[in-house]
Amino acid sequence: MLDLLMKRRSCRKFQQKTVETDKIEKILLSAQLSPSGKNACPWEFITIEDKETLQKLGDCRKPNQPFLPQAPLAIAVLCNTEKSDTWIEDGSIASAIMQLEAESLGLGSCWVQIRLRESNQGKSSEEYVRELLGVPKHMAILNIIAVGYPEERLPAHTLNEIKTERVHKEIY
Repeated sequence: MLDLLMKRRSCRKFQQKTVETDKIEKILLSAQLSPSGKNACPWEFITIEDKETLQKLGDCRKPNQPFLPQAPLAIAVLCNTEKSDTWIEDGSIASAIMQLEAESLGLGSCWVQIRLRESNQGKSSEEYVRELLGVPKHMAILNIIAVGYPEERLPAHTLNEIKTERVHKEIY
């Protein structure tokens, strides 16, 4: 697991190669196996591969997210706020696990924050994405994960980068 964590880096340049259906299914399955508070599993996901929709998603944030239209796949992470009071944490865990699964499958990914962000369209990012993807009001839109085959790979992290002074024993 440490090797996978060191290797995973945010990817913003993707090859124009379709992500295979079996890989998409594995990414979504990994998310649905994620732990959640009280096992509420408040998350739902929308996969987006349509080029026109991906192009529009590029305007979901200020400044725009130019890599989203270039990604062959985006996964919107939604959470039912009526189902759990830990929906932010639950959706975040599912998102991180999807990114790790994507990495294990030879794919790159990048988290695009939607919650509490503004779009280029004069409305919140969440409102913009909600209208674009037809998301019902009881579902919060946490983020979008861009996924695809990396055009380039950044070097892996090293253990030398770890700031051991951030770890405390017994007391701060």
